[in-house]
Amino acid sequence: METKEILNECSKRMSSSCDYFLQDIKSIRTGRANTSLLENIKINYHGTDMPLNQLAQISVSDSRSLIVQPWDKTSIEMVSKGIQASDINITPQIEGDILRIIIPPMTEETRINVVKILKQRSEESKVSVRNVRRDAQENIRKSEREGDFSEDESRRAMAELQRITDQAIKTIDDQAIIKEKEIMQV
Repeated sequence: METKEILNECSKRMSSSCDYFLQDIKSIRTGRANTSLLENIKINYHGTDMPLNQLAQISVSDSRSLIVQPWDKTSIEMVSKGIQASDINITPQIEGDILRIIIPPMTEETRINVVKILKQRSEESKVSVRNVRRDAQENIRKSEREGDFSEDESRRAMAELQRITDQAIKTIDDQAIIKEKEIMQV
């Protein structure tokens, strides 16, 4: 394996970890209504767990409420129960063939707890990036031992690997800071 191949694979895996983190934090609750809060909620629809955004249209009614309109009108109870069972701790109100979800204002204590969750997920993503780096370092060292790389090539690859790692961790940190500001905004 060439250094470029190892570094490209590493970069793809780290980008994937960053992308997952960005998707994951979209569902973390902030003070205002946002459709991404509900998108990843799984609903048991006739024995199959399906994402809510595949079962219903989710829209923002105003800054404090969301409207969920299931495409299958008979599934409104299933959708309501699925939202109640999720980790966002919000109870939807059934209004005919739609669900209205009022997002209560967050208390200071709630905001602090949500920031703790954000930091935990951020750290998990950084660990994932570091694991990718470790795997790539092992591949580079193995290739050097086998004589595929010179010592200089190995050093350059390690330096580039560290640069890619630092960039991925900076992306995670930057997005976490942005999200934390959103959460703490009153």
